[in-house]
Amino acid sequence: MRADILVVGGGLGGVAAALGACRAGKSVIMTEEFEWIGGQSTSQGVPSDEHSWVEQFGITRSYRRLRNGVRQYYRDNYPLTEGARAWGDLNPGGGWVSRICAEPRVSLAVMEAMLMPYRGAGRLRVLQPYRPVAADVDGDTVRSVTVRHRDTNREVFISADYILDATELGDLLPMTGTEYVKGFEAQSDTGEPSAPSEAQPDNVQAVSICFAVDCVDGDQTIDKPDNYDYWRKYQPHFWGGPLLGFTAPHPRTLESTTRSFTPNVDDNPLLVDADQRKGGGDENLWLFRRIAARRNFEPGFYQSDICFVNWPMIDYMDGTIIDVSEEDKARHLKAAADLSYSVFYWLQTEAPRIDGGQGYRGLRLRGDITGTEHGLAMAPYIREGRRIKPVTRITEQDLSYAVRGDKGAMSYRDSIGIGMYRIDLHPSTGGDNYIDVPSCPFEIPLGALLPQRMTNLIAAGKNIGTTHITNGCYRLHPVEWNIGEAAGMLAAHCLDKGLKPHQVQENDAHLHDFQQELVREGIEIRWPVIGAY
Repeated sequence: MRADILVVGGGLGGVAAALGACRAGKSVIMTEEFEWIGGQSTSQGVPSDEHSWVEQFGITRSYRRLRNGVRQYYRDNYPLTEGARAWGDLNPGGGWVSRICAEPRVSLAVMEAMLMPYRGAGRLRVLQPYRPVAADVDGDTVRSVTVRHRDTNREVFISADYILDATELGDLLPMTGTEYVKGFEAQSDTGEPSAPSEAQPDNVQAVSICFAVDCVDGDQTIDKPDNYDYWRKYQPHFWGGPLLGFTAPHPRTLESTTRSFTPNVDDNPLLVDADQRKGGGDENLWLFRRIAARRNFEPGFYQSDICFVNWPMIDYMDGTIIDVSEEDKARHLKAAADLSYSVFYWLQTEAPRIDGGQGYRGLRLRGDITGTEHGLAMAPYIREGRRIKPVTRITEQDLSYAVRGDKGAMSYRDSIGIGMYRIDLHPSTGGDNYIDVPSCPFEIPLGALLPQRMTNLIAAGKNIGTTHITNGCYRLHPVEWNIGEAAGMLAAHCLDKGLKPHQVQENDAHLHDFQQELVREGIEIRWPVIGAY
């Protein structure tokens, strides 16, 4: 197969990259290894993590279309109460993690609709479930990528002028010989205040396999999971108690904190204020990542609220899945799934209840919500993968509030987008506790998407030139989307202008032309200065 642009990986970055390139008139092939496109928002089961100003500014126009589309889908298809229907900033799940917590199939339907015109026009072809297995490289240029069907092993050889790596782990980097880093860099290398003295390449953030639950009448208890006894006794040295429990470190203070868990708490979802400035919202785990609040819908439509379990106790810290054998990767992902099943079984049978009892036997796995027969999310939630060695590396001191203060984050001449989130590193395979650093609203430099050497490979997701630390705030939903959209537009721009990406980044005139193009398409490249007038 042949296209102008190949996007490998159909997560949020990949979808946005395909959208940006197709909108610019280019032919695109996008591959995705799971049945659903959308990554974090769909197959991985992670309600959107967004900054506090998301309803006003700080995201791209197309990402706002996605968010508005999700809300409209509910208004068009769901029996909302009058109050929920009139709620301009409708939060269907009334979750505290985000101002818009929704069922993954709704996000999937909206993304599919956004891409549908280009598929109908023959401009976009999507191959699923295919994953990359090899690449043909000529010097500093990637000529083609071979992808293999997950189930049939059918292989497709795809050539393109530009190759965008939007995979979750940066799969194309080793295949193409692109220089990359992984894990924790040394302080002597990055100068970051929170970095260790020596590099720790296998120290990466925990992988999590999320799942959806509701709570109904009857005994829904599953069989005792594999290795439950192992996980029941598991206790990280910094945890303050067993991993299977409601006591865990507070991500920001590291103090031992006990969270509550009350299925179907009778709250009013219209009063939820999901503002991350006021805290993480995880004090009550049932409400934290709730994706369907039954009181937002006509009485009796939902038997129960539905919430996603992406909580501290499902973080898998026993090993990395980066640059290991396929057997070891499968073993670690199986163990991560065992941990998630064990958490669910513990909730059903041993979790302390406020009435003094143990377990919530009415808890039910909602594999129909995640699109799986096994009941867990379709894909693992991967917070951190390989990262290119870039033209511009983003370090902690570029955006840490403790370092930058009122100056704000570093302003890059080659900004191609903006984002905001605290530096939020989960417990790691190296035995680290949370690392949480207040950050300033930041920009995304074009140089962070460009490998130092490769001429036609562009990073289009979490594999940009961050560090282990700054990945903690550049990995979230709207930032990944912005990165992908800019990457797709960059490839199209280079084809139109007869330029290479590095020429666009290096030359002020070329860069200005591209930035103006981004702005015209609704991509904000500078944070507004907010003040009195």
